[in-house]
Amino acid sequence: MFDLIRSGSITSASGFLAGTVHAGMKSTDQLDLAILCSEATCKAAGVFTTNQIKSAPVVLSHRHISKGRAQAIVANSGCANACTGKRGLIDALAMAELAAAKLGISPEEVLVASTGVIGVPLPMDRIRAAIPRVKLTKRGGHDFCRAIMTTDTRPKEIAVIVDSKGGKFTIGGVAKGAGMIHPNMATILCFIATDALVSGDFLRAALHKAVDCSFNMVSIDGDTSPSDCTFVLANGSAGNEPVDFDNGEAFQEALNTVCTHLAKSIARDGEGATKLIEVMVEGAEDQLWARRAARAVASSQLVKAAIHGNDPNWGRVVAALGRSGARVREDKLDVYLNEVCVVKQGSLFPFNKVDMITTLGNTDNVLIKLCLNLGDGKATAWGCDLSEEYVTINSAYTT
Repeated sequence: MFDLIRSGSITSASGFLAGTVHAGMKSTDQLDLAILCSEATCKAAGVFTTNQIKSAPVVLSHRHISKGRAQAIVANSGCANACTGKRGLIDALAMAELAAAKLGISPEEVLVASTGVIGVPLPMDRIRAAIPRVKLTKRGGHDFCRAIMTTDTRPKEIAVIVDSKGGKFTIGGVAKGAGMIHPNMATILCFIATDALVSGDFLRAALHKAVDCSFNMVSIDGDTSPSDCTFVLANGSAGNEPVDFDNGEAFQEALNTVCTHLAKSIARDGEGATKLIEVMVEGAEDQLWARRAARAVASSQLVKAAIHGNDPNWGRVVAALGRSGARVREDKLDVYLNEVCVVKQGSLFPFNKVDMITTLGNTDNVLIKLCLNLGDGKATAWGCDLSEEYVTINSAYTT
């Protein structure tokens, strides 16, 4: 139904251009300011942080996207423009106005996103000088991805082409995030562009579903940022049959895939992480409890530490599951580590501990599977191990 585009990016969808520049918000000469724009006005939807402290760009973009349309995104890294008071809102609006002037569109059609240190004002003199220097190209998607990175060690991007009954279209996405990440909008910036012709109401519903099964199932350290946001722009240039609730299955599946890929990339690149942890829960009473169970295990600091040390300490997994709120019957619970059964009906199932330690030490992907055997609910969550490097990174983040 859809295929991965080799070396795909957010500009793989037709009608989208991107450009970047080093504005000087990072101490090195790394790219730190980026613009994505469509050649035509787009249907637009967004999901924002649930943190009650919201950055100025989140407040402004929430206002702009409420009309259901946008044509461009301007984003920066190195400064979150959060907890900056009235000045922050003025500066966020100025970023939108500067980008709009460059593109010849209305400032209300520009979404703004910022990521980096909290409590520091944007260096607007540098931004004013930098935005006119941004060169927008079809090949700019990869640099756009790099320009929004903070403590990320690698870019996170994907694009797929969908061959549906109503015609072909493309969905491309980028994300950033490595720390201060927890379910209920993980600490990320995520931008998605598609050339699909899609109704605004369906686009909003589809984005919420995709975020809920992907980014909202990621946890690295239990913290949620004031800057979290995910935007999707759909310009309709593919000329496909209009996608709506009655024929949106292919679009939803592809969007879920894009978001899940990016969510797993974030978990894999957690600050100081050496292993991706995937927690699969099956047989819960319903999906809600399956989600809570999976997230509780994936976010457990003790589970993360055990995985880092290649310690098959399944007791920590069971303890996290037990406090999740999901109904668990000990006499029905089965637990697997990388497909090896370690608990059967709530009790130790004999396994070779030495072999398991070796197996965990030889992989950077650890699967924890929990079979509750109480119903049909199932869910998957992602996290990463907890290393000494995480403490090192965050002990000197602003110094």
